[in-house]
Amino acid sequence: MTLRECYEQLQGDYDGTLGRLCSEKLVERFALKFLTDDSFALLEESMNIGNYSEAFRAAHTLKGVSLNLGFTKLYEVSSEITEALRGGEQPQNEALLGKVRDEYQRTVNLLQELQNG
Repeated sequence: MTLRECYEQLQGDYDGTLGRLCSEKLVERFALKFLTDDSFALLEESMNIGNYSEAFRAAHTLKGVSLNLGFTKLYEVSSEITEALRGGEQPQNEALLGKVRDEYQRTVNLLQELQNG
């Protein structure tokens, strides 16, 4: 799978990300670095223990990273849970974390496929 194909399957913004980073090598490097980002793990852990202010910070970080890397779908669901957590309150819609988890896992799976060639 090529980097562009990976972004197409992610329904991501490859061209916008390439425009910002100016090099396909940099896009690939930072996209694969996402595999070591712990924002989602922190979000999930914080939600599980009811620390909604920390969950907000983690969701906000995940949203920003996703936007910068052009992971459009992950950005959208991360943005949704970020807004639900704003103010450090428990979100009304408990299904939001599941939506983020599903899209996060889909993103990781495709990036791992890219990484493994």
